[in-house]
Amino acid sequence: MSDPALDALLCDLDNVIRFYDLDEVTRQEEAAGIAPGTTMEIAFAPERDLPLLLGRISRDEWAASIAEALAARVPGPQAAALAAAFAHAPSYVDRHVVELVRQVRRSIPVVLVTNATVWLDDDLASLGLTDLADHVVNSSRVHIAKPEAGIYEIAAGRAGVPAHRCAFVDDSRANVEAARRAGMTAVLYRDISDLRRLVAPLVDEVASSY
Repeated sequence: MSDPALDALLCDLDNVIRFYDLDEVTRQEEAAGIAPGTTMEIAFAPERDLPLLLGRISRDEWAASIAEALAARVPGPQAAALAAAFAHAPSYVDRHVVELVRQVRRSIPVVLVTNATVWLDDDLASLGLTDLADHVVNSSRVHIAKPEAGIYEIAAGRAGVPAHRCAFVDDSRANVEAARRAGMTAVLYRDISDLRRLVAPLVDEVASSY
C-alpha cells in the first residue's frame, strides 16, 4: 500500500480467494442441450440469489428455486439434478492469494467481506481458511449485502479502523465503487497482481523483518 495511513485490508472471498469447480454442472448442461452458464445465470438472478445471501432461505430452498426456473427449459429430473450440482459445487482456493493475505495479516488486520451463505463457516473449515482473517463479515449473517453501505461500515468496525484507513479489494466494480464512496482505498481485482500492488509495501516490510 502506497499510503502508510492504510491500516486494514478488507478482502472479498469469491473470485479472489475462493473459486468454484463447475465442470460437472457444465457436463450436465451440455447433456441437457442447454448453453453452459445457463444454470449460473438462473441461480444468480437477484430474485433467487439475494434471499440466499441475506440469510432468508436455505440451500435446499435455493436449489428448489433454481430447479423450478430450469424446468421451463429441461425435464424436471434434469432440472433438479442441475440445481443440486450447482448448489453443491466443490470449491478450491488460490494458494498464492492465501499466502499473500497471510503475509499482510502479520502487519495489519484482515477482514473478509463477502456476500456469502449461512454455511460459509463450514466451507472455510473444509478449505483450511478458518484462520485466514481476523474477522469475517458474511452478508447472510449481518443481513446486508455488498454494495449496500452498511456492510462497509460493519467491516471497518470489525477491523477497528476508520473507513478512510481501510484498503478494500473485490472483483465486482459495483462493490469497489461503493467502498470508494465509503471513503476506502479500493482496488478492482482481476488477478493476483492487483492485490500484490496494493499490499507490496507491507509484504516487503514483513520480509525485511526476518
